[in-house]
Amino acid sequence: MQTFFLSQQFNARSLIINSMDCPANATICSGSSCVLQEDDFNRTLSVVLSTVLTIMLALVMFSMGCNVEIKKFWNHIKRPWGIFVGFLCQFGIMPLTAFLLSLAFNVLPIQAVVVMIMGCCPGGTASNIIAYWMDGDMDLSISMTTCSTLLAMGMMPLCLFVYTKMWTDSDAIVLPYDSIGISLVALVIPVSVGVYVNHKWPSKAKIILKIGSIVGAILIVLIAVVGGILYKGSWIISPKLWIIGTIFPAAGYSLGFFLARVAGLAWHRCRTVSLETGMQNTQLCSTIVQLSFSPEQLELMFTFPLIYSIFQLLFALIFLAGYRVYRRHRVKTKTDVEKTEEKDNSKSISSHAKTNGGFVTNETK
Repeated sequence: MQTFFLSQQFNARSLIINSMDCPANATICSGSSCVLQEDDFNRTLSVVLSTVLTIMLALVMFSMGCNVEIKKFWNHIKRPWGIFVGFLCQFGIMPLTAFLLSLAFNVLPIQAVVVMIMGCCPGGTASNIIAYWMDGDMDLSISMTTCSTLLAMGMMPLCLFVYTKMWTDSDAIVLPYDSIGISLVALVIPVSVGVYVNHKWPSKAKIILKIGSIVGAILIVLIAVVGGILYKGSWIISPKLWIIGTIFPAAGYSLGFFLARVAGLAWHRCRTVSLETGMQNTQLCSTIVQLSFSPEQLELMFTFPLIYSIFQLLFALIFLAGYRVYRRHRVKTKTDVEKTEEKDNSKSISSHAKTNGGFVTNETK
């Protein structure tokens, strides 16, 4: 069915023949826009960088685990109201938002499918790092990421089956369960070790947490840069996908925060649910897209996961900057109020001493 839709949209062979500006080894060409075959250097670079980034990410998640307390984490498991709200956001709000955006912008069927795949992905680990910097509930953040990755084994096929019927056969979409499993293991093991370190050596855990949070912030930017370096080919993508890639993460953050607040969660947990909702596992989405579609089909939508990744990071950094400014202003205002109250109390004590002839200490002079 995908081939049927695609044949109505363009003829890949004629594009390659008619293009004179693309290199001879290009797989897809349209004027000066082309997708190049992956050469040995690019493949080697991809493997090396993926290995390095995976190791760094594991170390960062280990440091994030150093901020998790066993009692609080267990309380979230025993009373999973916050996790349940996050579940509704992750596999309720995000797939529905993806479906509505695809309909509203009337994108091509193959493009609608990739938007749906993004909406059905579980939360990414970058949300844990941003949640730390925004004073979120780390216990809730990590438990939500873990649960959404685990539940994705069943919820992703279900959501794709429900929402992609009008565009394609859901059986044509290949879900890499091994990649989901690897993501789960890469999350659970480092975090578990971090939780143990925090339980046994809390003072050392604080030092590890500070270092890991800084490395994590650098890692997020590094992943975004590497995503652009690995693909040397350039191709034209529909402006509609750029617009959807901008609106989608913003809608995820906003709706996640709103639903968490309606559910009665505390402010720091609302921030956590918001981040877990808007920040998707874009690497998983890219893997699914590459496994499910041919090179000719990839031309129409392959860069969408990268677009979403850029804007989800951009909005997260804007929210983080705004929160930091608010926090600094609030702390400064609170300090000024406390100083004013101390001064008023000092004046009150001095006047009382004068009136009654009492003894005035050096502290109140």
